[in-house]
Amino acid sequence: MIDYVTAGESHGPQLTGILTGVPAGLKLDINAINAGLAARQGGFGRGNRQQIEHDEVIVTGGLRHGMTLGSPIALTIQNRDHAHWHAIMDPVSPATADNTLRRVTRPRPGHADLVGGMKYGHRDLRNVLERSSARETAMRVAIGQICKQLLAQLGIDLVGYVQQIGAVKVLAAADATVATLTQAITQNDLRLPDNTKVDEIHELITATKKAGDTLGGVIRVVAENVPAGLGSYTNWQTKLDGQLAAAVMGVNAIKGVEIGDGFDAAAHYGSQVMDEIDWHADTGWSRLTNHLGGFEGGMTNGMPIIVKAAMKPIPTLYKPLQSVDIQTKEVKKASVERSDTTAIVPASIVVESVVAIELARAITATFDGSNLARLQAMLTEYRTELRDY
Repeated sequence: MIDYVTAGESHGPQLTGILTGVPAGLKLDINAINAGLAARQGGFGRGNRQQIEHDEVIVTGGLRHGMTLGSPIALTIQNRDHAHWHAIMDPVSPATADNTLRRVTRPRPGHADLVGGMKYGHRDLRNVLERSSARETAMRVAIGQICKQLLAQLGIDLVGYVQQIGAVKVLAAADATVATLTQAITQNDLRLPDNTKVDEIHELITATKKAGDTLGGVIRVVAENVPAGLGSYTNWQTKLDGQLAAAVMGVNAIKGVEIGDGFDAAAHYGSQVMDEIDWHADTGWSRLTNHLGGFEGGMTNGMPIIVKAAMKPIPTLYKPLQSVDIQTKEVKKASVERSDTTAIVPASIVVESVVAIELARAITATFDGSNLARLQAMLTEYRTELRDY
């Protein structure tokens, strides 16, 4: 079964990832992984650091001549900004008066700074913010891009995009597919499904930046051709929609997750939000609608998976809020680190990536994931079995 771990600090030498459970025989497109990393660094409203980092993945294990071996895949992404932070973030040199000049003692509201310092006993909150930084999500995107390539070989496609920034909503057409959405979001620098409100949102972001404030928004992920029956109703922890929700909530600044119509369904009658069942000899089972976002009883039902995520505004403000110094207990303004006005665009790619990871994990947990050709054959047979049920 697919699993992974990441390591590394925001201004440390590099990010490291270990991905296990990827079937042998998958031809990896490294350029596609790097394109995903580049997209994560883009989007209107990003901060200055993106002009320094030019993320590229280096594969140091689990791959031979571009083909996965079935063994753990080792990945690194260099932090170019580490050159400016070498003395402060050197992993092995002892602490001195010179290399602790960027000490953080005024925690930022909305960040992990204070609680992380309290939990782990750090008196320099840089020890917290360096790991809790969204910089780590670059590695999750690289891992997610590998999982997307695996899913594509199994006939499953997905895309994450932005449907709201601040209070401005830009909804996709009801019949939009992954292919049409993927095409549409490349036509602007906000990953919006159409261009009607791009100028309005640009003006909103610019005005927000001048005010020293930040913006959040809503992300939507659609995954098509996911087979029915992934996940299980038999135990709460085996419900795949719960696992997806946990993975998405684990992305920095995400404060809410919806499956399908989510909270909106609570305001309607059951007759309005249950997806009626249909069957055709050539295609098998389906639903007439998809209010439940592709899930019933914690299991995929064969309809497109719909996951939405609410992202809070970035908590680092250039007009900082009140804080208290952990050393002196004096009321002061919070520390300021470089930040974005909004990171909703890169967040949509990160959320897309973690959804891809969880779907690939569910498939490799359900079928023999040792070898890609065998996995493809098993999944084809399984789809036929379900169609003829």
